[in-house]
Parts: sequence; structure tokens; C-alpha cells
Amino acid sequence: MQMCKICHNGTEVMEDKKKKLFYYRCESCGFIYLDDRLVIDASCEKKHYEKHNNSFECQGYVEMFEKFIKEAVNPYIYKIETALDFGCGHTPVLAELLKRQKLEVDHYDLYFFPQKIYETKKYDLITSTEVFEHLKEPKVILKTLVNALNDKGYIILMTQFPSKSDEEFLNWWYRRDVTHISFFSPKSFEIMAEEIGLKVLNLINENIVVFQKC
Repeated sequence: MQMCKICHNGTEVMEDKKKKLFYYRCESCGFIYLDDRLVIDASCEKKHYEKHNNSFECQGYVEMFEKFIKEAVNPYIYKIETALDFGCGHTPVLAELLKRQKLEVDHYDLYFFPQKIYETKKYDLITSTEVFEHLKEPKVILKTLVNALNDKGYIILMTQFPSKSDEEFLNWWYRRDVTHISFFSPKSFEIMAEEIGLKVLNLINENIVVFQKC
């Protein structure tokens, strides 16, 4: 039996017979992840991201971030001066929009902006939108973000929460992206938070979680 990467409890297998994919759903915290042996390599992943039309020319993409800032960031904006957008993609749209909020903003991306500027700095806010579903070891990355966060600072993540139904999950559009390998329940986020010095402040629209450093 595969053990959950989040809480280390047992999992149940889900199989996509058509594509010959195997997922593991944690019986305790609800975390779902693709079998590590089936994760695509870094070269294929980068080529997939390069196809994305994620820029200021894409109105829907910009509006998504404007809504994200309004709902998830603005309630805490009076406490924030510095920010990092972690996993910004090839065009740092969110970072630029945060700068327009009069914040000092850095950005990082594994493939497109790989300088780990956050290793020598601390931030009041770290955003990571549509990133955690791509991570093979999400707990490790979340710990890295905590280390770059000021005391009482905020981490705000955006990722879609999966259904509790195996059938609905296997038919879910979000799951079909070949780079989406990890899917989180609110409980899985709460468990990670407690282990690494965060608390969950808010869950928004079943796709955003707001943490604060304890």
C-alpha cells in the first residue's frame, strides 16, 4: 500500500484505465497524487508550460488574478510591504499586478526565472497560484516558503480542490492536465500547516487557501 505524502496514512488506488494512470487517495486527509513512476520528466513539463498563453494579452488570465487579489490579498494588504510570487510562469502577471498595489515584489519560476532570490530574503506575503498541483513533494516546497516568510506573514495558494467521489475525480477536467499530479483537500492543507508552523486563516471558493505563519 502507498502511504500518503502528507499524513503518512494508507491510501486507496484509483485507476484511469484508458490512459493507464494510477492515483492514490488518502483515506485520512483526502490528498490525491499520481503514481511517481508516471510523472512526466522536466523537459516535457517545460514544453507543456511554454504552450500556455498566460500574459497580459489574455484578458481572462488577468481577470483571474485581479479577482484573486481582491478576495485573498486585499483583506491583509495593510500588513504587507514585501511579496514573492512563487511559480510565476513565463510572464509574471500576478507579480506586476501586486506591484500596482504599491508592494515590493520578487518573482521566481523553476523554468523561466530560476534564480532563487528568496533564499536570502524574507517576505510579508508569498503567493503561489496554480503551482501546487504540479508538485511531486508539496510539503517540502511549503516548508521552503515558510523559511522565506516573515513572522506573521501570509502564504496564499490557489489550486482546485478535488471531489470526494472517485468517479467525479477521474472525469474532472482539471485532472486531465498531464502536469497536474497533486490534489489537496482542506484537511491535507491543515495537516501540512500544523506540521510546519502555519495556520489556515481562510478557504475561498474551493480553490484558495490563506495561511499565516505562527
